[in-house]
Amino acid sequence: MGETSSPSQEAFAQHKKTASTASASSSHRASFLLHRLEVQKGLEGQESQGQRQSLDGRTKLQEEFDRIQSEKAEEDGGGGIDWAFWGSVMSDYQTFASDNADQLARAIERGIPDNLRGMMWQLMSASKDPEMESAYLNLLKEPSPHEKAISRDLGRTFPHHAFFTDGQGIGQENLFNVLKAYSIYDPQVGYCQGLPFVVAVLLLNMPDEEAFCLLVRLMYSYDLRGHFLPDMPKLQLRLFDRLIEEMLPVLHVHFLRQGVKSSMFCSQWFLTLFSYRFPLEIVFRIFDNCLASGIEAIFGFSLSLLHKNEEKLLSLKFDEIVAFLNTNIVDTYKVSTVETPEGTDNGSKPQYRVDEFVQDAINQRITPFMLDSYTHEYNEMLRVRDAHLAEVDGLRNTNRKLSSQVNSLEASLAQLNQEHVDVLNELVRSRLQNEELEGELVRYKLLYAEAVHQTEDAMSSHRISSNIGNRGSKRPSLTSLLSRS
Repeated sequence: MGETSSPSQEAFAQHKKTASTASASSSHRASFLLHRLEVQKGLEGQESQGQRQSLDGRTKLQEEFDRIQSEKAEEDGGGGIDWAFWGSVMSDYQTFASDNADQLARAIERGIPDNLRGMMWQLMSASKDPEMESAYLNLLKEPSPHEKAISRDLGRTFPHHAFFTDGQGIGQENLFNVLKAYSIYDPQVGYCQGLPFVVAVLLLNMPDEEAFCLLVRLMYSYDLRGHFLPDMPKLQLRLFDRLIEEMLPVLHVHFLRQGVKSSMFCSQWFLTLFSYRFPLEIVFRIFDNCLASGIEAIFGFSLSLLHKNEEKLLSLKFDEIVAFLNTNIVDTYKVSTVETPEGTDNGSKPQYRVDEFVQDAINQRITPFMLDSYTHEYNEMLRVRDAHLAEVDGLRNTNRKLSSQVNSLEASLAQLNQEHVDVLNELVRSRLQNEELEGELVRYKLLYAEAVHQTEDAMSSHRISSNIGNRGSKRPSLTSLLSRS
C-alpha cells in the first residue's frame, strides 16, 4: 500500500487519540455493534435479492452524502463534521464496522452529526431499498381499515413541534401516509398506538418513503414488531425485570414491596423507543445506539434512568413512584440554571446533559451473553409452565371425562332408584289390592258360610216337615177305620 497515510487513516488515528479514556466502555458497546453486524449479514444472506438491493441502497446513500458534503463545504467549510471519517464509514459500512468497531462505537456514542443522521440510520440498518420505496407508493393507493384511528392520533404526535403542528401540513400528511402504508403492509400488527412517535422521529431525519423502509427494517430486522404483538412484550419485560434484579437489587426489592411492576412505566419506553415524553435530542441519540447495536440498547438507557434516580425512588410510595417514572424520570439529566453558561439564551426550552446520559447507559455493562442467558431462562420457564399447563389440561380432561362418567352413573342410579320406587309403589298397591281381595274373600266366605248354614237349616226344616207328613200318611184315618168295620 505504500508509506503515505490516507485521510481515512488520519481520521482513525484522530479518533483513537481522543477516545483513550472511554476505551473500555466503547469495547463493551462494540460487542453489541459487532453482534448486530452479524445479525444483519445473516438476514441479508437469507434474502435472494438482499445483497443487490443493499448495494443499490448504499450507492444512493453515498451520492446523497457527497451532495451534502459539497453543500456544507460551500456554506461553512464543512460544518465541523469529520468528513474523512464519516466518508470512510459511508463507503463500506460493514467492512469499516468490522475492522474499526471501537472507533465507530465511540463516534456513535458522541452522536451522529445531524446532517448525516438519516443517512447513517439507513446505512446501519441496510434499509435503503428502491424496490421497497416503489412498493410504498403503491400501498398509498390502497385503502386501510385503520385510517380513522390513524387520523385521530395525528394531532397527538409531537403537537408542539413545528413540523407536525399544522393539521394540513406536510408533516402530518407524511406521518399519515407512512402509518397507513405500514398498516396495509403488515396486517397482523396493523396500526398500534406508539407507532406514530417512532415514525415521527424517522420523518424528522428523512423523506417519507425512506422512513417507511426504515420502519419495516426496524419492525422485522430489529424485532421492534415484537413489541406490538401479544406475547413478545412479556419477554422484553421479563428481561428488564431480571436486569433490575441483577444490577439494582435494592430498588428491585423496593418495587416488589410497593407493588410496582415494570409494565407500569417501561412499556411506554419500549413501544416508542423513549420518543413519547423524552426530549428529541435524547431520542435521536437513543435511536443512534439502537440502530447501531440493536433494540437491546434500550435496556441500558432504561437502567441508567433507574440507577440515576434510585435514591429518589427509594423514598417514594407506589403512586408517587409510578407518577415519577412516567413524568419526571429524565429531569435528573436536565441542566440547571447554575450549569447554563452565562450569556446563553436558550429561551424557555430546557437543556439536558445528553452525553452524560448516553455514557451512563453504556456503562451499565449489559452484554449480549447476559440477555441470551436471561432469554434462555425465560424460555425454560415458559417450557416448564407450558408443560405444567399441559399436565393440568390433561388432568382437567381426565377429570372432565370422569365427571361425565360420574354424571352418567348418577343418572343411571337415579333412574334405577326411580324404577325401584315405582316397583315398591306397585308392590304396595298390589299388597293393598291383595288385602282388599282377602277382605272380600273373607266376607264372601262368611256370606257363603251363612248361606250354607241357612241352606242347611232350610233342608233340616224340610226334612222335619217331610218326616211329619210321612208319619201322617201311614196312620189310618177315623173314617177309613169306620168303613172297614
